[in-house]
Amino acid sequence: MNPLLYPAEKVASAVRNGELSALDYLEAVLERLKHVEPKLNAFITVTEELARRKAENIDRRVEKGLKVGKLAGVVVAVKDNICVKGVETTCGSRILKGYRPSYNATVVERLMAEDAVIIGKTNMDEFAMGSSTEFSAYGPTRNPWDLERVPGGSSGGSGAAVASGEATLALGSDTGGSVRCPAAFCGVVGLKPTYGLVSRYGLVAYANSLEQIGPMARNVGDCALLLSVIAGYDPRDSTSLKVQPMDYQTKLTDPPELEKLRIGVIKEFMGEGVQEGVRERVWNAVQSLENLGAQVGEVSLKSLDYALAAYYIIAMSEASSNLARYDGLRYGFRSSDQGLDWNRAYAKTRRMGFGEEVKRRIILGTFALSAGYYEAYYLKALKVRTLIRMEFEKAFKKFDVLVGPSMPMTAFKIGEKIEDPLELYMCDINTVPANLVGIPAISVPCELSDGLPVGLQVMAPPLREDLVFKVAYAYERTGKWMFQLKP
Repeated sequence: MNPLLYPAEKVASAVRNGELSALDYLEAVLERLKHVEPKLNAFITVTEELARRKAENIDRRVEKGLKVGKLAGVVVAVKDNICVKGVETTCGSRILKGYRPSYNATVVERLMAEDAVIIGKTNMDEFAMGSSTEFSAYGPTRNPWDLERVPGGSSGGSGAAVASGEATLALGSDTGGSVRCPAAFCGVVGLKPTYGLVSRYGLVAYANSLEQIGPMARNVGDCALLLSVIAGYDPRDSTSLKVQPMDYQTKLTDPPELEKLRIGVIKEFMGEGVQEGVRERVWNAVQSLENLGAQVGEVSLKSLDYALAAYYIIAMSEASSNLARYDGLRYGFRSSDQGLDWNRAYAKTRRMGFGEEVKRRIILGTFALSAGYYEAYYLKALKVRTLIRMEFEKAFKKFDVLVGPSMPMTAFKIGEKIEDPLELYMCDINTVPANLVGIPAISVPCELSDGLPVGLQVMAPPLREDLVFKVAYAYERTGKWMFQLKP
């Protein structure tokens, strides 16, 4: 078997037992990266030497019989809005070019503690604002399945890196579906954890109340392994939940069957606007789960009609506040300000440093928060969020998990939607509810439609990641989908 196709658990096991050199495995991944990266543009920064030093260190410790971690030698890519000490962190934006954090994000510390090998920082929509990874100052990432199409966003670089074999695992961030969208478009597994389960310390903020760092992998078991490593309480993050760490891998087959598990199919996720091929593959997946013993029914969540509007008002409002700190003095890019007063120098830096989509969202968010409009927009969006949460709570009294398509369509062509922001925002219609409510949601591949991957989304009540993994793993074992290395 090609080592590039090894699951992360097998890589770590082989390295620990001395059957595989961490450095040899890394070199194989780097060779693959050099071959496909010119086609994909999945990375903004490749940390080749940093990765080699780590791999050599692991091999020396194995030779001496010393203990190594759960991810020994596993190559991991990190989205470029997550801080790695001394490595440029741009968030896909010109305004942060040259910024090198002096500290590691908590998730990066936990990866390193378990001997993961970080191979680089992946491309993304600027400040995670987008669903296609076309809004990056470093050029678009391309979908490994079809180089003329988008990989999804905003964690498109992470999704493409895992699908193409440029990394075994990856971290993304999910504000309104930014892990699940590229997972669905690239044919990999991606999870948005419960809000507060994974520390956001070291994640460059876009919309604090919505975003979570999430794992991406080629199969459900690897996704569960990566979450087990990065999850857990962090006193440096005030939103971090005080919960006991869990080994999610051991929960995949506990108990082994889905008998009597109640699965609700969300009607609003399967209706108008969903491609016929996507709807058909998702129903096929639901049928497979029913054949495994699950009890399937339909559920209607009427408030979802307002979820997208509420999401964008909240996200843009929080973004307008968070991005105010980029003034040309404290971080990265600064325009030439000779002869300009402070206000004009500040305005020039932001005009030149931010892309069009970021400026659009800052302006809309500032408007929504302004005097006289706060109650009409932001406050009303918060009330809608509460209604949606109550409706999900009611649905979870009847069903253990809720399912539907991760995305209403397969990957679209580069440039197809970029001129129409509202059409692009509509792509997130099935993913934003989980962020508004703060619940876990996973995207697992379920067959192809016209040669492109389709994602099945599974959602569960807060802190029931074990349930979404269990359902996704049971479906994966039906054999309707096998990971394929692309391109």
